[in-house]
Parts: sequence; C-alpha cells; structure tokens
Amino acid sequence: MSSNGNGDLTFASTLWQTANKLRNNMDAAEYKHVVLGLIFLKYISDAFEEKHEALESEVAEPQAMYEILNDPDEYRADNVFYVPEKARWQYLQKNAKQPTIGKIIDDAMDILEKDNPTLKGVLPKNYAREGLDKQRLGELIDLIGTIGLGDKENRSKDILGRVYEYFLGQFADAEGKKGGQFYTPRCIVKLLVEMIEPYKGRVFDPCCGSGGMFVQSEKFVKVHGGRIGDIAIHGQESNQTTWRLCKMNLAIRSIDANIAWNNEGSFLNDAHKDLKSDFILANPPFNDSDWHGDLLRDDVRWKYGVPPAGNANFAWIQHFIHHLSPTGITGFVLANGSMSSNTSGEGDIRKNIVEADIVDCIVALPSQLFFNTMIPACLWFVSRGKKNGKFRNRRKEVLFIDARNMGAMIDRRHRELTDEEVRKISDAYHAWRGESGKYKDVKGFCKSASFDEIKKHGYILTPGRYVGIEEVEEDDEVFEEKMKRLTSELSEQMKKDKELDEEIKKNLKGIGYEI
Repeated sequence: MSSNGNGDLTFASTLWQTANKLRNNMDAAEYKHVVLGLIFLKYISDAFEEKHEALESEVAEPQAMYEILNDPDEYRADNVFYVPEKARWQYLQKNAKQPTIGKIIDDAMDILEKDNPTLKGVLPKNYAREGLDKQRLGELIDLIGTIGLGDKENRSKDILGRVYEYFLGQFADAEGKKGGQFYTPRCIVKLLVEMIEPYKGRVFDPCCGSGGMFVQSEKFVKVHGGRIGDIAIHGQESNQTTWRLCKMNLAIRSIDANIAWNNEGSFLNDAHKDLKSDFILANPPFNDSDWHGDLLRDDVRWKYGVPPAGNANFAWIQHFIHHLSPTGITGFVLANGSMSSNTSGEGDIRKNIVEADIVDCIVALPSQLFFNTMIPACLWFVSRGKKNGKFRNRRKEVLFIDARNMGAMIDRRHRELTDEEVRKISDAYHAWRGESGKYKDVKGFCKSASFDEIKKHGYILTPGRYVGIEEVEEDDEVFEEKMKRLTSELSEQMKKDKELDEEIKKNLKGIGYEI
C-alpha cells in the first residue's frame, strides 16, 4: 500500500468495493458494525503483535520473557491493548471457514472487554446471530486479513486507521441521512482544525458522533496521536452505537479520551458540566426541533437569550460558548438559517452574541458537502480570546469569508473542498488575526466588517452581504478580432456537428433505419 494519500485511497476504495459485495442484502447501518468491528480486531491484534515482537527482542532471560510477554501492563504502558491468544487475528483467520466463526468472534470480543476495562461495553458482539451469513463472514475476515501484509514502510495498524476512517465515510454515504449522525466530511473537519489549531490544551466536542473531529485531520493526528501530555480530549454522544464507533475510532488512533454517553444528550444531561475548554469543534444536528427546549427555559447557559423550543441552533451556540475557557475558541457547523433568522427571538440572540464581541469569523460553505442533508451550511468561529487574548487588534470586527463557489465534485452528488482551498480560507483567517502575513479584503471572497456595518445589515451575518462581487479582469481583446475568432470557432464546431450527424445516419441505415 502506497504511503501517499492517493495510494491509501485507491487501496481503501478497492477494499471497500470487495467488502461491499460481501454485504449481500444486509442493511448498511447493520453491516457497518460487522465490518468496523473486524477492522478494530485486526488493528489491536497487529498492534499487540508489534509490541510482542519488540519485547521478545529486548529480553534475554527465558523465564523473565514468559512473564513479561504475558503481562498486560507491559502493553498498556505503551498504549497497546493486551490481546489473549483466542482473540488474536491469527486465531480468527485460522478458524474463518468454521461454521462457528460467529461465536468465535463474539467470544474474542468478550475476552478483550474483560482484559481491557476501557473497552467495556464498546465492542460489537452479535456475529453469531442467525441472519449473518457465516461463509461471507469468513471471506470478510480473509479480506481484512490482507490489510498491511508485507508492508514494511507503513505499519499495518497505521494503514488500518486510514481504512477505518475511509469506511466510516463510505458507510455514511450508504446510509444517507442517518449517516450524517456519525460522520462529518473530512474536508470540513480539516478546515475547522486548520483554522482553530487545537494543538495544546482541552479539546471538546459535545455531539462527537464517531469522533471525526478528533481524528480525521491528518495534521491533528500526526501532531497529537497518542501524545496525552499535549491535549486532553472530552466528548459526549447520545447514541450508544455511535459512541461505540467513536471509542473504537479513537482507540485505533491511540488517542486517549473521556467520551461520555447518556440517552439524554448534552442539553438535558451535560456530562462535562464544569469543563472549560480551550478548543471546541462540533457539527451539531441542524435545526433540531426535538431538543426538549421547553424543559430548559431557565438554564444558566442562555446568557444571550432563551433559544426557541422549536430550533436548537442557538442553544448549541450558547452551549459551546458556555464551555469555553477565558481564552478559548470554538469552530462549528450550522445551517445557514443561523446567520439570518429573526424568528422566535433568534435575531436578538445573534445580535447579543455579536455585541459581546466574541464572533471571530463566519464562513459560507458550498453546497453538496454533506452526506445527509442538502441544507446549505456555514461555519461559525467564536473566540473569547478576541477580548481576553492576544488578538485585540480585531475588536468590534468580524471576518466574513464566502466560499460558496469553492469545492470540486467527487461524484454526482458530493462536493469536497480541496487542500488548496482549505489553505486559502485558513490563511485569510490567520492573516486577519495578525498571526501570519498581512490581511487584505478580497472582493467576492473575504471582508473584515465593523460593528457599524453589521448593524446596518440588522445583525445578519451572511458573508455574501459583506464581501461583494468578485472583480472580473477586463477583457482587452479588440471587439472585431474577438468576433472573428468566435465566428471561426463556431463555424468549425458546426462543421463537426454536420459530420457527426452524417455518421449517425450512416449507422442507423446499417441496422435498417433511415432518417
């Protein structure tokens, strides 16, 4: 498997196509847990074997070697799960063709949870069920067993992490609307991370899904994977099956985290009530009308106004702000309505947040970025550091970025921001904050607007109102010359059209039809 991104994607894509053929008639939402659970098993087994080999090479005394190789603490000390023999991939693959393979996998999951308390309640354990084709399950084990074989440049477990991430995205696509509940497109996560740079401190996502905000950015993973001293990760998820995906996703990246689960969710049962975070990244449900707002009218979090019971957008915004440290910053995704809605007091809440001078930046996103919704979306960046930190030169200003015309179509339904576009947006933001380069307004792209300008627009934060229309370079071609060139091109095109028409007639005549 190639070490570059394209090679990874080609390999993962081929693997996905093969795995998907084995799905048969199983629903994507159900199959997801079958496949991702096996990838996780392969990962922790490979990581264990790697550490096992390292320990063998370090110890010379036979008796001491036996004790050390079978001491779970020797593995946990290096952030590696201890894997008993009957849960190791080699044992599973040896039994892949057995009719009892489903029970063997379930037993392996049970053993792992007993020997590793942090995995308790996390792993899927329903491989023995009658409806799961055991022959196809065995074929899937053989397929996943090929990941990382013979690859010395990249450790098998690193490749498995990238495959797991890719599969999450593919399952989100296959599940459509439901997929958005556990997956945020990678380019959006990358943009959020590039802009707020969560490299040291407390990182929080109160609606964390499968943990993408923590692991999807290559830069984030490269800098922080397993480096517990640099960051402390906290999250909350109300869907238990999604919480399991998150726990496995983080474990595959060797990222230690405090991820809470409860049925009530972050509004009704805030699992991190006293947490003040340096960084918050989130993609909350858009326009959620079922957030039980009627039970929380007097909540301490509503500092800027009581959010409407029929829409959670401004409840989420204030929940994020409530959990920020005195110099903290949050970047999050919301529906475009959050920038302009004036119904049910939302306009007043938005005005109060702007007047508090904590809104840093608003980015309008292109359409078709998400798997689960066609609702246009935007990014908000809210910073307490604007008032209390080192960026006071932007007091009473907001940066507006219009990225609606960006992105490249990756298939007929989905668009993706390119790395260059992510860099262009984040560079503008960091220049505006005075961190790098010199900031300049660019017509049609970015504008630093004063409170007076925002007030004139009724505190509506839609970037298109501020950035203007992109300047088009003047056409200096002489009109007569331009017309000659265009008519010549048109004549040539018409000639080709005529030739094509004749070819079509000829082909039709050959099969007995005439025009």
